This record gives sequence, C-alpha cells and structure tokens, in this order.
Amino acid sequence: RQMLDVAEEVFGERGYQATSMDEIAERCGVSKPMLYEYFGSKDGLLVACVGRSKAELLDVTQKAMAGAVTPRDILWRGMVAYFEFMEAHGKSYGMLMSEPMAASAQTIEAVESTRRQQSTLIAGVLATFAPSAPAAAIDAYTEIIIGASERLAQWRARRPEMSAQDAARHMTDFCWHGLSPFVTDAGEGGPAPR
Repeated sequence: RQMLDVAEEVFGERGYQATSMDEIAERCGVSKPMLYEYFGSKDGLLVACVGRSKAELLDVTQKAMAGAVTPRDILWRGMVAYFEFMEAHGKSYGMLMSEPMAASAQTIEAVESTRRQQSTLIAGVLATFAPSAPAAAIDAYTEIIIGASERLAQWRARRPEMSAQDAARHMTDFCWHGLSPFVTDAGEGGPAPR
C-alpha cells in the first residue's frame, strides 16, 4: 500500500515519462529490485495504481449512493463522491489524461476497465430510476455521463475555487434535465439548481 501511495504521488508530480523507479524506491525506503519484484516494471506499478483506484472509486460511489432515497439524490450523491475522489487523486488522474500516448496498452486497458466498471454502475442506476427509457438511451446517457464527468474533472483541476460540490451540482443539473423525461417523478427532491 505504501509503495502504491508513493508511486501515485510521484507519477502525479512528475508524469509517467519523468518518473523513475529509483525515486519511488527511495521515497518508500525500499530497494529498486523490491519494486520490480512486486510490480515487474514501471508500467506494472502504474497499472497497480490504476487498479487500486478503480476499486476505491467503485467503493466510494456505491457507498455514497446507497444512502439516497430519490433518483435525483442518487445522482447527486454519486456525483459528489466522484468529484471528491477525483480531487483526492487529482494529480495522478491529471497525469493519465495528459500523457495518454505514454501509456502502454496494459495501462490504457486498466483505465478503460475503470470506465466500464463505472458505466455498469451508472447504467444500472439509470435503468432503475428511468424504467421507461429505451436501452439505447440508457447506454448513450451512461457514456455521456462518463465523458462529461472526466472533462469536468479536468476543467475543475484548473479552477481551485470550484469545489467538488460545485462540480457535482453542474453535472447533476445537466444530467437531470436530460433524464427528466424518463424519470417516473422528475419533481422529486434533491439539491436545488443554483
């Protein structure tokens, strides 16, 4: 866990290309061969970081949505959890988005696997609270939410005055207007738009 914490920090600070296994090993207080023993390569270490983030992201979003009572509240809580997670992992997330060409096929697949995981979660939630929506609309809205959330997280990283709740409110309002024709009771409560 400590090795992954340090690796995520260094990848976020320096970017993938400029990160060295020597620096990560030194900061962890372990030998470089030990890093290679655990992760195989620098790319293996990055993939392990992405894999851990994938599990943590699913956990925080599921827990956040579990306490919701209305469709809009589910959406709001999921968005807040996502943007708070992105804030906590902002530098490493930013590195992955700014250096996509530096990533190996294995790293790209790990990132795509995270997107598929979140897509499955989102599509299930949408299908539950928008039962009249056609399957194609559920799929399309799911992809829109994934892509828009990633772009909004990148936009927010350049605007420190924008809180996770601000970003969540923008996404919730945007999504809610698009989904409202399919939701059984679009007038259900939740955070009011600003």
